[in-house]
Amino acid sequence: MSSRTVSRIAVLKGGTSAEREVSLDSGAACATALREKGYEVCEIDAGVDLAARLRAANPEIVFNALHGRFGEDGCVQGLLEWLGYRYTHSGVLASALAMDKAASKRVFAAAGIPVAESLIASAEAVRAGHVMPAPYVVKPNNEGSSVGIYLVKNGDTPPQLGPEMPSEVMVEAYVAGRELSVAVLDGKAQAVTDIIVSGWYDYAAKYSEGGSEHIIPARLPAEIYAACLDYAERAHTALGCKGLSRADFRWDEVRGLAGLFILEVNTQPGMTATSLAPEQAAHNGLDFASLCAALVEGAV
Repeated sequence: MSSRTVSRIAVLKGGTSAEREVSLDSGAACATALREKGYEVCEIDAGVDLAARLRAANPEIVFNALHGRFGEDGCVQGLLEWLGYRYTHSGVLASALAMDKAASKRVFAAAGIPVAESLIASAEAVRAGHVMPAPYVVKPNNEGSSVGIYLVKNGDTPPQLGPEMPSEVMVEAYVAGRELSVAVLDGKAQAVTDIIVSGWYDYAAKYSEGGSEHIIPARLPAEIYAACLDYAERAHTALGCKGLSRADFRWDEVRGLAGLFILEVNTQPGMTATSLAPEQAAHNGLDFASLCAALVEGAV
């Protein structure tokens, strides 16, 4: 990398969220890739002593491979800015907005990107009765990776949400059809992936080998493919994302373009062997190590 301007990198991984194990995998993979590119890398499992460990490591850039709360919701971004470190991926505001599903949906709607009907309700109310006509999905308002998701079908009784659910949850109209995803790198949509899975695209399907099949590029009508790329770029820009993000969609084929809805934007996409964003970058000729290096060199 003759154009490299950075040498010492701290890779943040692990943390305390529900997505800790995935983050450990992401961080280890990114650290290995960056070492292959010649960077000096230290790996830090982000805990309560994070500030002290960063000062001891004295990195030029912090590579954020954290997922979920604290690492993806603006908290660690604020800490890094307070400490004066440059870091990869999105900043405080974009991270906080994207992690808050209700807030991000308001941003998407204002940008003309279609979203499914939804509301915020207390977990107690959801357990007591249907707060919207089935089918619908119940999920935490501020988690990712399909953590704590309940699908309520026609004829089902109200969901008995488990103790992992917060006191307030998002209830969203279920969109039938296909699961599509688009990575955006530096404002440019990479490709559309069609995610084939038997049953619900849950945590296990996302992160286990063989849990899902990724078809890239997705075999879609040209209008739908183009709309996915357009919506993903507009969502990235509307939230103020930097570096790499990933937009997730559901598409009801029966309804055509009117059946395409954005679900959320992930500002810290997974960087594991089964992750969507690295696959799309590779599809465009950017291998995994070069993707990690590009994120480092573009850190702000």
